[in-house]
Amino acid sequence: MVYGAGLRLDKFLWFARLAPSRSQAQDLCESRRLRIDGRVVDRASALVRAGSVLSWPRGDEIIVVRVEGLPERRGPYVEARGFYTDLTPGRQAVTMAAQHDPLPEGLALA
Repeated sequence: MVYGAGLRLDKFLWFARLAPSRSQAQDLCESRRLRIDGRVVDRASALVRAGSVLSWPRGDEIIVVRVEGLPERRGPYVEARGFYTDLTPGRQAVTMAAQHDPLPEGLALA
């Protein structure tokens, strides 16, 4: 069980840029397709905390993310990306540290 400070699930999804709008985040939460730590969520006001694992279907895949921190605002993508780790099967887990590794020489930006 995860304890500590929490944030409404719909706000987290929107702040972390996992949903394009707050209303779409609310719709996802109330659709009963989203889970927090394996429990089905049916309300947008459910609390999410650091360490929680969220999962939901998107198209043909199941998105799985672990909450790493709670944002205070909806910031730019690079900032928002630091608040979760993508654990989706078939994808490489990317954290903020991995994003700051230098690009290979052939891929350097001009």
